[in-house]
Amino acid sequence: MHLRNRAVSVALLSAVTLLSAAALAGCSSSASTAGASSGTSAGAASSACAPSTGKVNLTFTTWVPGIQAVVDVWNKANPNIQVTVQTGPNGNGGTYQNFFNQLKAGNAPDLGQIEYDALPNFRVQDGLTDLGACSEVMAAKSDFVNWTWNQVSFGEAGHVYGVPQDAGPMALFYRKDLFTKNNIPVPTTWDEYAADAVKIRALGGYITNFSQSDVNQFAGLVWQAGGSWFSNDGTSWSVNLTSPESTKVANYWQDLISKKLVSSVPPWTSEWNNAYNTGSDWTWVSAVWGANSISSGAPDTSGDWAVAPMPQWQAGQAVAGDWGGSSTAVFKGSKHVYEAAKFALWLNTSDEALTMLNKAANLYPATTAGAKLPALAAGVPFYGGQAIYDVFAKASGEVSPSFTWGPTMTQVYADASDGFKAAVSGKGTLLDALTSTQASTIATLKSQAIPVKG
Repeated sequence: MHLRNRAVSVALLSAVTLLSAAALAGCSSSASTAGASSGTSAGAASSACAPSTGKVNLTFTTWVPGIQAVVDVWNKANPNIQVTVQTGPNGNGGTYQNFFNQLKAGNAPDLGQIEYDALPNFRVQDGLTDLGACSEVMAAKSDFVNWTWNQVSFGEAGHVYGVPQDAGPMALFYRKDLFTKNNIPVPTTWDEYAADAVKIRALGGYITNFSQSDVNQFAGLVWQAGGSWFSNDGTSWSVNLTSPESTKVANYWQDLISKKLVSSVPPWTSEWNNAYNTGSDWTWVSAVWGANSISSGAPDTSGDWAVAPMPQWQAGQAVAGDWGGSSTAVFKGSKHVYEAAKFALWLNTSDEALTMLNKAANLYPATTAGAKLPALAAGVPFYGGQAIYDVFAKASGEVSPSFTWGPTMTQVYADASDGFKAAVSGKGTLLDALTSTQASTIATLKSQAIPVKG
């Protein structure tokens, strides 16, 4: 799910120095990296995911709206594996900090919801159970969109540290009525998008709002452009927030900001909602969950919106980015790994659970079959009856599996957001923000004794 609150700082435990560099890897595909956190024999691996005897009670912490009703379905069908739901704020709104505190105290829940960009942080702290020993989990790999599996496996062959729950493939939400009325073609490239921004501004509107705080939206744009902010060579991390791809994206949006072709109101506020509800802002490049954000924030525009693929850097391309997505992880210390993994699989692969999660929280499944659920095939009235999830299903298959998150993303988001706010106010540029954030990220990694180049 989408992260909104970046204010909570998550401190890394000193235990990270005891982890092998392979355990930090977010992009390694070598099977040799796997041994850092698993048993040294087939017998040990098997016992790491063996069924418990007797009735099992699991605890599961999440912030997904309406999830209690989904868990009730599981509990009714599985009297010997009962799950108690604990709800809290979104991850960086406090739940992640609680997880870290609980792990340190040895009283973490059996399962927890962790977004993809936060998983490396838990991984370097050795807070996750490797589910590679659970044959049912490993057998389900092919059920998931490949890039989502890569997010939870860190590219380590035979290992996985969570079950993918949902994804946030990105597309273009746009006011179809306004584009049609003003004879402006819906942009298919970023060059066309910039040209449309000029036309729309001349009409008194803005093509979109540039968010000063949703740095993970910006990361999704870099993802689409082929960039990645972190990598690991099996020895240490590399940080590259100013790669050619990041620089291209930063300069593109800086040009729109400098020419005052985009609005810059704080996101997730009444002012932000009003800009979309009144037609001041015409588009939003966002993730699938944004469909609910627009319909709830701009109710007066029902029937006026449509969804199209993201603009492309080159005409004819078909590449998408991702913004958001979560996993269901089993924490270190759980005494019931087999049962926890079994529940996590059901929650994130069964048609019944996926349909309920989509209806209650607009979660978009990470499974390939989930995109074909009847609930996702119907036209959506708010979007003029368009079957918008067809667009996102295609986009999900166009997301590169190679984007890597680093182990201190909360710090990255906070620092970059400070720089973005300065750039919007004319004090520096987006590229300046990325440059300073790269330096602060390297310093943070070094201060936490996490191997890093630079």
